[in-house]
Amino acid sequence: MGVLLSGTEFNLARREINASFSISLKIQILRYMAIHITDECINCGACEPECPNNAIYEGGVEWAFVDGTSITGSVTMTDGSSIDAEARQAPVADDIYYIVPDKCTECVGFHDEPQCAAVCPVDCCVPDPEHEEDEATLLARKDKLHL
Repeated sequence: MGVLLSGTEFNLARREINASFSISLKIQILRYMAIHITDECINCGACEPECPNNAIYEGGVEWAFVDGTSITGSVTMTDGSSIDAEARQAPVADDIYYIVPDKCTECVGFHDEPQCAAVCPVDCCVPDPEHEEDEATLLARKDKLHL
């Protein structure tokens, strides 16, 4: 049997639910991390074409900022070092697909969730606790990569 609420009681209850949802949503938004691929990767390659930043590479393949982006010139990495956008960089992994943290935006500004994680058949695309970032940082990276 349901409970009937007056219009005022219903609006108060709805506001409490909305406030609670808003608070939990804000907490979730602040917990962004770059994604990384674990060693459970089966090298199926499903993740690579899904990345809007071309941040995913096959194991052993060199990477560059210019790959799949419009960035040119010198790029400042998150560790403070600078590299040329066209310079080929050593692979992050040799035997499994890998994600370049400095190119990963967790699909923020493109999709509601990281697309690599959404398509991975073995769930090995997971948040990387070593690369925790906020939404503003990820959006700024997206804007820098896609002028």
